[in-house]
Amino acid sequence: MRRRDFLAAAAGLAACSPLPPSVAREVSRESLAEHARRSGRYFGMAVKSRLLREDKGYRTAVARESNILVQEYELKRGTTEPKPGQYDFSGADQIIDFAQAHGMRARGHTLVWYAANPPWLEPAVMQAGPKDQWRLMTSYIDTAMRRYAGRITEWDVVNETLEPNEGRADGMRAESLWMKAMGEQYIDLAFRRAREVDPAATLYLADFGLEHDSPRCERRRTAMLKLLDRLMSRNVPLDAIGIQGHLKPYKEPFNQRQFADFLHTLSGYGLKLAVTEFDIADRGGPPSPEKRDREVASFAKAFLDVALDNPAMQSVLCWGVSDKDSWLSKYPEYKWPDGQLSRGLPLDGNMARKPFWDAIASAFDAAPPVRGNNA
Repeated sequence: MRRRDFLAAAAGLAACSPLPPSVAREVSRESLAEHARRSGRYFGMAVKSRLLREDKGYRTAVARESNILVQEYELKRGTTEPKPGQYDFSGADQIIDFAQAHGMRARGHTLVWYAANPPWLEPAVMQAGPKDQWRLMTSYIDTAMRRYAGRITEWDVVNETLEPNEGRADGMRAESLWMKAMGEQYIDLAFRRAREVDPAATLYLADFGLEHDSPRCERRRTAMLKLLDRLMSRNVPLDAIGIQGHLKPYKEPFNQRQFADFLHTLSGYGLKLAVTEFDIADRGGPPSPEKRDREVASFAKAFLDVALDNPAMQSVLCWGVSDKDSWLSKYPEYKWPDGQLSRGLPLDGNMARKPFWDAIASAFDAAPPVRGNNA
């Protein structure tokens, strides 16, 4: 019987067990990467090249805690190809160099997305014929993947294909420039081209809103499974699913068994899994940061206990390094009106470890080890 069969079906924060008080003392001398490695997995962070260059504390924290890195924005096309065919990979190069210098793996984020594109791209795609539309999409796959072949071992090939709220019966994102131009076949074409360019890379389809026990997330889970049925029927060379893990515990409940069943279904397709953009929006929680930290940590532990119980789960990456650089502390929907930092990452604004950090370490320690992941 799998360990998940013993997990409680948590309906919300009240059902999440608090971490033992001794956890922080027991694990504080080791890094999250070390805890992950013992379970055969990876722990990492999304990083900014500027902060790696300019902030010693940031750089030290990244080097200490991670054994896999991803770029927060430096491989999004709007950054790297501001003009057609004119590329600037300097930021991504710095991140990949840093990862290699510290013995880390690297992810690539992202090759095909509806957002963060250069202003020239959508008009060019919408005015082009089918062959040129294909070329405009795959030219970035060709350039980026060839540049980092052997250095970036896994890629978010297609990001955020789903949006049931946009009205399509299949739940696909209707307002994606690629969907409008090429239909769903753009996903097939992107993955086939990525496989041709770097056959050794692990190819991910990533999306958000797959985690909570809410009508919103249920619609998205249903759309994802139906999409996978279609992609598998067409033999699309997809290797893995990225569960982004942007969690909102003070807005939506979470059910451990429901999420475990969903992950079990995903891995049943023969796919690897990863949590690729983990953070927790804490706006709406208790005013006391200490109390909020405890609740956020308990929620993180409940989520990760399920995620890491699945043997297909390869890694956990947080979206950011500390509360100071988190998008949650800046984005209007999630930032605190009184100006305090969101506390949705394992390190606080001074790079100090929080109960969230303890929760991640404890979840890795409790997870059944996986084999063959070369962690």
